[in-house]
Amino acid sequence: MPLIQVIEHSADVKAYVWKVEESIEELLAGLCLRVETQKRLQGMKSQVHQKGFLAIRQLLNGIGYSDFDLLYDGNGKPYLIDGKFISISHSFEYATIIVGNVSVGIDVEKIREKIFRIAEKFCNDEELLFVGKSEHPINVLTKIWCAKEAMFKMCDSKGISFKDHMHVTLDGKASVKGDSINKDFCYYTVNLSGFTLVYAIEQLK
Repeated sequence: MPLIQVIEHSADVKAYVWKVEESIEELLAGLCLRVETQKRLQGMKSQVHQKGFLAIRQLLNGIGYSDFDLLYDGNGKPYLIDGKFISISHSFEYATIIVGNVSVGIDVEKIREKIFRIAEKFCNDEELLFVGKSEHPINVLTKIWCAKEAMFKMCDSKGISFKDHMHVTLDGKASVKGDSINKDFCYYTVNLSGFTLVYAIEQLK
């Protein structure tokens, strides 16, 4: 079982990272999947997505849950049957979850040059200034994107603009502010081989 890292943020918040190296058959071993989950799996055209999807279920099994404990609300946001918060992400060979007693979000992304092409679509002017001053702009852009993805997963509003409503500083602070939303977050960065992982925690006011 290639669980490569457990991130113990606190007694209430833990993240788990899996490097996907198995076949689909190996990832299915020991899993009991709901009918709805089986249909979702069969509908995925990409084998990479199938593997990431199954690795998430293996991670759940590894910490005492099963696919039957993972539910989704009307907006597609996952939650656990025991009331704990959960967030999910997978990208290529990495799959990750974060579980907590407080609202949490997580995102993992491969560091790729193509992020420069969309930078102005998700970064505000202040964030672009951070990027321009950095010695490693691709890393900063990826971190900003991951932080915003992680925050987005904790917000119910579908009208949120990554560029206009989300604000990220490089010292681990972030916020989402709009007409109907005002939330503050702290985020944390984990460097993986060729990937960036960011998890965020909502700060209650």
